[in-house]
Amino acid sequence: MDNILLLTAAGFIIGSFGTLIGAGGGFILVPLLILANKGMSPTIITAISIAVVAANAISGSVAYSRAKRIDYRAGLLFGLFTIPGSIGGVFLTKYIPLHLFNICFGVLLLVLGVYLFLKSKMDKMDKAGAIGGPRLQFQTITDRQGRVYTYSYNQVYGIMISIVVGFLSPLLGIGGGIIHVPAMINWLRFPVFIATATSHFILAIMATASVMMHIIQGSYSDPHILKIVIWLCIGVIPGAQLGAFISHKIETTVIVKVLAICLALVGLRILL
Repeated sequence: MDNILLLTAAGFIIGSFGTLIGAGGGFILVPLLILANKGMSPTIITAISIAVVAANAISGSVAYSRAKRIDYRAGLLFGLFTIPGSIGGVFLTKYIPLHLFNICFGVLLLVLGVYLFLKSKMDKMDKAGAIGGPRLQFQTITDRQGRVYTYSYNQVYGIMISIVVGFLSPLLGIGGGIIHVPAMINWLRFPVFIATATSHFILAIMATASVMMHIIQGSYSDPHILKIVIWLCIGVIPGAQLGAFISHKIETTVIVKVLAICLALVGLRILL
């Protein structure tokens, strides 16, 4: 992936799709890097991906902030608990053999493909969280369009999920939103639009911490790697703005299902 236009276009698509479903886009970028750069180490693959995810998440969070759909209380709490795991994940990438990384990621893509294919069912669960019970945090948010979201969630469960997501995110370079969004919707009972926006905010915190660790380790010291990161980010930033803008304006079911099929096929391609 050395063509500047190709990198920018890929970044734009990754930013749009990643923000549209609140997943960051790393699950799209990593298989592209694996297939386009044979022999690239897992450390470099995840370093490139997590930097692009960070740019995507920050840009998307700005757009979601304007839409007033971020639960900052939950986002800051969960985001802080992703940081210890993200530091450990970055260190562990140095010890993963390339073939094992490819196998793990191929299997993950198949699982994510199934999740995304079924995502349309979750999109209909835009209702309040469970009311009552221990350790619940109650929240009411009114977005820019005047729509009111009232829900409750278990903070302890959210923290536990965030620790796991924080570890897996830099380990595989996927950003973690692809795990956090369904967990927030199905287990914590966040409304879909709030889960998507808040997940992006959490991802901005987590991915930025991972990028700092990669900088300390010198993962971006190669000018060629830095060039790939820069041009992907140039495409990702406006793509994230577009994804956030159209997230509540169009029916995304067909797009997500097509993307799910593509992910499953890419996963099979990596495994085979």
